[in-house]
Amino acid sequence: MSRFTKSFDTIGAVALAIVWIAPLVFAVWAAVHTTSDAVNFRLTSPWTLDNFRTAWDGAPWGKYFLNTFILVTIVLIGQFIVTTLAGYAFAQVQFPGKDFAFLLVLLQLFILPEVLIVENYAMVSRLGLFDSILGVGMPYMASAFGIFLMRQAFKSVPIELDEAARIEGCSRLGILLKVYVPLAKPTYLAYALVSVSTHWNNFLWPLIVTNSPDTRPLTVGLSIFGAPENGVDISIISAATVMSVAPLLIAFLIFQRQFVQAFLRAGIK
Repeated sequence: MSRFTKSFDTIGAVALAIVWIAPLVFAVWAAVHTTSDAVNFRLTSPWTLDNFRTAWDGAPWGKYFLNTFILVTIVLIGQFIVTTLAGYAFAQVQFPGKDFAFLLVLLQLFILPEVLIVENYAMVSRLGLFDSILGVGMPYMASAFGIFLMRQAFKSVPIELDEAARIEGCSRLGILLKVYVPLAKPTYLAYALVSVSTHWNNFLWPLIVTNSPDTRPLTVGLSIFGAPENGVDISIISAATVMSVAPLLIAFLIFQRQFVQAFLRAGIK
């Protein structure tokens, strides 16, 4: 029975992996073949890179890549600052209403971001940040998941290290930066992976708050590039899709061991 269960689990895992990776495999296949060859799965048909050249010439992809990189960087820096300070406060600082405040933070985990789109739109408009990269990233800088994750990481730090730093005369900020932050590096790495992948692929909010190519990220640019009114060519759209996801795939293939270790050490499942 145990051997049968393991075999069943293995077959199920392989089946799920095939289902998950099938769209990506087809996108890569279509990107290097003509539309007719891709749709009909002609295995002996020649490969071509013309689809990538056509897709690259069809939209300002360089600007889209730069906008996306700036967006995920700004969001990640803001999240690191906010989640570090808030996580430390909830983990090691005593103040009135601490448990209730943390409960409110946890309640945010149950609220879908789409529910807050109208209020976020109004806030960004009042701040004069509409159609700007900062306006796209600002609503996500205070992450309830990040605060919870950092709180758990900081609570696992031995109290003896905190007390030793206090005896040495470190201020509270110094203890945070010299004791807690270095020991939480695996957690920071794991959270960075989640944040970057999430905001690299975010679509609905950037679509609403951006109007020009100067601020559009990759996801919005790809949707406009593949719109029916621009003509639907599966091979060219697949080439553009592969270009959009390539940076994340390459990063994962290069650092996959560090990625897995970071998730395991951070306790993310």
